[in-house]
Amino acid sequence: MDCRNYWAYSLQKRWPKRSGLKSPPTEQRSGCATTQLPERRLLDAAHIVAGADELLGQPIVANGPPLSKVHNAAFDANLIGIDAGYCIHVSEQLLALNGGPVLKQGIKAMRGRTLLIPNRMIDRPDSDRLTARLEFYTAAN
Repeated sequence: MDCRNYWAYSLQKRWPKRSGLKSPPTEQRSGCATTQLPERRLLDAAHIVAGADELLGQPIVANGPPLSKVHNAAFDANLIGIDAGYCIHVSEQLLALNGGPVLKQGIKAMRGRTLLIPNRMIDRPDSDRLTARLEFYTAAN
């Protein structure tokens, strides 16, 4: 395997979004699960559990709620968390920051709100995955 192929292979293994869901599944494309932002080009399928986890990290609907790119980045960085009851947690670190409307209205205001979930049970984020992920959020905060 030459260097370029090895790099592509290792990137795919270490960066699950390259090999899994790149955008929210059709069933979830009504908007961001936190804000209902409807523009598909600004949405990502957030991975609750990373693709490296062979048991829970599959690129399936239950492991990928649609989030805006800003919310997905905050989720990946454990600056926001979502519990099994779909309640959104915002880290004290973010709450302490001063910033513009994206921070104030787009992230800080999410604290304590409930994730907007699809009607069909099969399209909802998996509560076991959310519980496992919230442990990382809690440890980071």
